[in-house]
Amino acid sequence: MGRLLSAHNDTTGIRHHGLVIITPTSLGRIDLNQRSSSQINRLKIGMQPAMKERHLPLQEHAMTLSERSPSELIDHILARYHAIHRQQLPELIRLARRVEQVHDTHVQCPRGLADHLEELHQALESHMQKEESVLFPRIKRGGTARGPIAVMRFEHDEHHEALDQVMVLTRDLQAPADACTTWRALYDGLREFREDLVQHMQLENDVLFEQALVQEARHG
Repeated sequence: MGRLLSAHNDTTGIRHHGLVIITPTSLGRIDLNQRSSSQINRLKIGMQPAMKERHLPLQEHAMTLSERSPSELIDHILARYHAIHRQQLPELIRLARRVEQVHDTHVQCPRGLADHLEELHQALESHMQKEESVLFPRIKRGGTARGPIAVMRFEHDEHHEALDQVMVLTRDLQAPADACTTWRALYDGLREFREDLVQHMQLENDVLFEQALVQEARHG
């Protein structure tokens, strides 16, 4: 699911599977596969009030952070989302493997979930590393960011598709009536991770990236 992103990306284009794709001059997202962009609000999230901001609807959550500077937003994203995802996914993978091993004969066993989460983990880690090593430093210093942002938005759409597949494999995160404690803990954890990742991507797409593009246009 990852895409090549290097410090050589600029406003002229991005490299995708060996081809240089010219980015549009508008501030909107590009669609590398000529398909409709995934809409963040199509994901219906079961809220778990683990912290104050999780009580907020997605749009309101982004609005509460919209007045922060790009540098402040980046620091918030690193602490609130990047660090948390790196804790969440290894544990979810462990729980998924346990459930698949113990309940393999159960009709509602989420077969293939652990492998799918492994793939998502690898893709998300690659994505976050590219943000941390290339995009975020560039935004903080006011550099050109249009090309890398286009790649990140495309990968966000891929992450949405991966979350959709989680819902398919888990039957919308509905544990069976006879589910054990581990199975229920897995689905509770997936629900929280899903909410966090959607909020994370919305904050970047709708606030941070837009601020960075406005900043770039201003300094043109």
